[in-house]
Amino acid sequence: MLWLYYAILTRDVLLLTINGTACVFESLYLAIFIVYAPRDALVFALKLISMLNVVLYGCLVTFSLLFITGRRRIEVMGTICASLAVCVFVAPLSVIKQVIRTKSVEFMPFSLSFFLTLSAIAWFFYGLLQKDTFVAVPNVIGFLFGIAQMVLYFMYKTPDAKKGESMISPVVDLEMYQTTNASTTNAHEIETTNDTVEADKKIGV
Repeated sequence: MLWLYYAILTRDVLLLTINGTACVFESLYLAIFIVYAPRDALVFALKLISMLNVVLYGCLVTFSLLFITGRRRIEVMGTICASLAVCVFVAPLSVIKQVIRTKSVEFMPFSLSFFLTLSAIAWFFYGLLQKDTFVAVPNVIGFLFGIAQMVLYFMYKTPDAKKGESMISPVVDLEMYQTTNASTTNAHEIETTNDTVEADKKIGV
């Protein structure tokens, strides 16, 4: 929403269109979450929406309109938007830490890292062509983090052969267990039969 406001201030049609569309999709996601979320998660989400999307956003917009004028307003809002963009790019650090610790890329899909990198490249060049440092600079960081994630993905990606072994192994173990269990059962039945025969012989004697 702040990028949407920044686009209005700079009269950037492309930035306005893309962020307007993004706001529509994000609103739909939030609506779906609110409909199906458990009560505790719903209350927490509504508090966050109220504090960030209503109170904080409203205060920033109101403050910029009342106390900041001219080019200075664009610079202040651009700095805030760029800072938040950097926070978004830095957010996957927790996932990167988990990948290094577990040596597994289960929680870091390659497609997400790939398109994050492409998006960062596109927005960097757009900001460069528009001579807008607030758009260009954060995407340098986004590009670096995207490359780092893809490198980690290929470093810790499980080969298909190992995946196949891991899928086959439980099946083999189950078959071995069933075979062993069947053998034990048959042996027990044979032993019981032998005991019964011996008992009948003794009674006959």
